[in-house]
Amino acid sequence: MSLVIRVGRKYALYLPKEIVEKLGLREGDRLLLSIRGNELVLRPLPRLFKERSYWAETTVEEFEEESEELTRISEEDQ
Repeated sequence: MSLVIRVGRKYALYLPKEIVEKLGLREGDRLLLSIRGNELVLRPLPRLFKERSYWAETTVEEFEEESEELTRISEEDQ
């Protein structure tokens, strides 16, 4: 699926509703932005602290596990 979007104020990119719904994105989700040649590639990242609210308590081990996962994903993309 390909759709045309515009660059908004302060270079904001607004994703069309059908893309957001298809990918199951929610406000606050993180995306990995990569440049491949002359293309921009956006890839959803896993949600941190699965099954918890934003301000939930977490252990150091859980935090390190999530950080390592994000680092691994970022390194795979390069």
